Amino acid sequence: MGSEQAVTTEALTAPDTPEVGARTRRDRVTLAAITATAAALYTTLSLTRLANFKAGAYDLVIFDQAVRSYAQFRLPIAIVKGIHNGFGPGFSTLGDHWSPILALLAPLYWLFDGPKTLLVAQAVLLAAAAIPLWVFTRRALGPGAAHLVAVAYTLSWPVLETVAFDFHEAAFAPLLTAVLLERRQAGKRVAVVVAALALLCVKEDMGLLVAGFGTVLLAQRGWRVLGGAFVVGGAAYTWLASQVLIPLFGGRSDYYWAYGALGPDMGGVARTALTDPLAVLAQLGSPPVKLVTLTLLLGVTLMAAPLSPLLIMAVPLLAERMLASSFPNWWVPGYHYNAFIVVVVFAAGVDGVQRLRSRGGDRVPRFWALGVAGVALASVPFFSLADLADLDSYRHDARERAAAAAVAVVPDGALVEAANNLAPALSGRSRVLLWDRTHRGAPWVVADVGRRIFPFANVTEQQDRVRFLVGSGYQVRFSQDGYVVLAATGRTTTTPGLP
Repeated sequence: MGSEQAVTTEALTAPDTPEVGARTRRDRVTLAAITATAAALYTTLSLTRLANFKAGAYDLVIFDQAVRSYAQFRLPIAIVKGIHNGFGPGFSTLGDHWSPILALLAPLYWLFDGPKTLLVAQAVLLAAAAIPLWVFTRRALGPGAAHLVAVAYTLSWPVLETVAFDFHEAAFAPLLTAVLLERRQAGKRVAVVVAALALLCVKEDMGLLVAGFGTVLLAQRGWRVLGGAFVVGGAAYTWLASQVLIPLFGGRSDYYWAYGALGPDMGGVARTALTDPLAVLAQLGSPPVKLVTLTLLLGVTLMAAPLSPLLIMAVPLLAERMLASSFPNWWVPGYHYNAFIVVVVFAAGVDGVQRLRSRGGDRVPRFWALGVAGVALASVPFFSLADLADLDSYRHDARERAAAAAVAVVPDGALVEAANNLAPALSGRSRVLLWDRTHRGAPWVVADVGRRIFPFANVTEQQDRVRFLVGSGYQVRFSQDGYVVLAATGRTTTTPGLP
């Protein structure tokens, strides 16, 4: 990672001779094919899940409403989040997570307004991270290894599980992180600063990632001043975003506090760390699935990542998740949280193998790159991309046909309380609230009583809600295979601020 060892991309790719030029063109075509194929697979997976009613109001509709609001030159209002979580119909998602980078997606809604736009954008963003990661790896280990690492990244489970779980701001993190690391490797300070600033706009805790990167730079000659600025600035930014900016936009600074096992607040956690450090260490493995996730994460590099100091960059974000005692989604292999650090892990693996190269020669990176690509390919059947091989994914069963018929009953522009799994199908043309335990009085309700859905505890509770609505004057307009559509007989809106 030292600047004295960096070789510029131009020097690597300049066609000095016809042979070099032809090889460069082949490399670019190969990289383009890897990236385009990944984007196509991601798009197919996410759109298929949407068509099969496997997406949710939480979280796809939240982001759809927020970006649509940006596209209308307003704050990112998400009524589905604001109403369900008690913040009110005017709630801005900036009061939930500080992710102003989502505004960059607003122009896409001028072309196609709907949740599909977010899923396609996410697919492209995640696939595009393979390009700077390829450049980083090519500079360190050569083009052959770079191709294999790009394949390993695009097939890695952290990326695939991100694709499979709706849309999230995490889509921006791999690309920006890869640019940050590649530009540092090339010695481009201004670009490094720009990439770090862009990362801070992804989410409030990206300051921890920038601070971790700054810690790495502190050990590198010529980069220590910038490293110190990143450590201080990143930590300060996370505090500012979570404690000042999020409350300023209607959220709560303690809304995602998840460390009750260690203390009631940061002061309490600090006291526990000083007086009982073993309790903190024990929390890293409680429950044990945390250790499984960490092992799987490092396993994408065949455990080469710990050989590089670059892995230090990921430590603050990992600690944020693995020290938590609430929000179990944070520490399992599923969902999107590992996308924030997957590029760091791969880059650390590349750097670790480069450090071994002097001992084993060129065979070490070659065999390692083959290994990581093989592991990624072998893991595919165990994660979400395997759904694409299931022919049933491309045809609707009776329940899915009933779901499509149910949402079709709701007129365009209506205010509707929709079951979590049905809400995305309505979000592009209706004003959607989450159907939950509280009566909102919306003119339309689309319920699912065929299986348990978020946020209900069981199907019986869902059936009770439907009976309550019928008893309150709603008429059943559709009922099939567990899906029920109800319409109010008069104006029954009870939620303040809703038209």
